[in-house]
Amino acid sequence: MRAVIQQVSEAQVKVGGEEVSSIKKGLLIFLAVKSDDKIEICRKMAKKISKLRIFEDENDKMNLSIKDVSGEVLVVSQFTLYANTNSGNRPSFIDSAKADKAKDFYLQVINDLKDLELKVKSGMFQKQMKVSMVNMGPKTIIIDL
Repeated sequence: MRAVIQQVSEAQVKVGGEEVSSIKKGLLIFLAVKSDDKIEICRKMAKKISKLRIFEDENDKMNLSIKDVSGEVLVVSQFTLYANTNSGNRPSFIDSAKADKAKDFYLQVINDLKDLELKVKSGMFQKQMKVSMVNMGPKTIIIDL
């Protein structure tokens, strides 16, 4: 499983011109499921995200988690994070999980984040989305589990 995490002051997802989710201060997470991932990875990813200390404390040190700052989380499924571009110019997505598995794991991560008492919103699985955000820092962290 791979997550690309951006600290944002705001983020929004639109589908067909309609807003489906938006957050203020928090984390925008693009999430991809790998074909050989096991379900246990979902809880591990959620815990890692909930404890990730990338928000500044009073000394401007990255020392606070999303919980510490009472931030929000916006999770967006993005299978293209497993694009393989080693051969040719057209990416291969053979390492990405099939849609049924990816959806189940995506929803499980969202539920696990909620179980950890985070304020979670999401994009729409397998939809063409327009994602906008204001990255703070900029800060972008990649987690591979």
